[in-house]
Amino acid sequence: MLNSKQRAALRGMANTMDTIFQIGKDGLGESFYRQVDEALEARELIKLRVLESSMLGAREAAADIAAHCNADVVQVIGSRFVLYRPSKEKKITI
Repeated sequence: MLNSKQRAALRGMANTMDTIFQIGKDGLGESFYRQVDEALEARELIKLRVLESSMLGAREAAADIAAHCNADVVQVIGSRFVLYRPSKEKKITI
């Protein structure tokens, strides 16, 4: 669980990041969860986007993915959201 200072620092880091995953009409599946899990291990902090064609909202998708990948939701703004999970090998300083 992140405290407010850690969350603020991560939001600042994510501000300049590009979105690396998009959730469309196909929704979420095991292969998507696996890809997000691998990205979290490699990067620790990732930004995702929910497309208008998706049946999910951004908050709903963020909560679902975070639960499946054991990650923390850093922020949700509009259709974009940021997830964080500390890597087992490399750590970013927050």
